[in-house]
Amino acid sequence: MAKQSPAKAKKLRGEAMRAAAARKAQRAMSNCEVTRGEVDLDAYAAVDGPWRELGLAAPARRALIDDGYYKLSDLRKTSLDEVKSLHGMGPNAIRILTTAMKKADLSFRK
Repeated sequence: MAKQSPAKAKKLRGEAMRAAAARKAQRAMSNCEVTRGEVDLDAYAAVDGPWRELGLAAPARRALIDDGYYKLSDLRKTSLDEVKSLHGMGPNAIRILTTAMKKADLSFRK
C-alpha cells in the first residue's frame, strides 16, 4: 500500500473531526419532549393540584395525568405494578403515593 499524501491525510482528518463534532452535537440534543418545548405545561398545571399537594415531581404528575388519574381516589382502579410501570414514576413517587393511600385509608387494586 502506498503512503498517503499529506493533503489526503489532512482531508481525512478534517472529515473525521467534523463527523465527531456532529455526533457530539447529536448527543447534546435533548430527547425529552418537555425540554424541547413540545409539551404544553399549562394544560398540566390546571389539573395537577392534588398531585402537587402530595409533593410529587413533575414527571410523575404528568404520567398520572396522561393515564387519567387526577386524584388519589382514582388510583383505586389500578394496581401498584401498573402505576410503577408508568414512565416518570420513580421510587420516591411510589413511596409518596403508597404513604398517601395508607393515610387516606385507600388501597390499590390487587
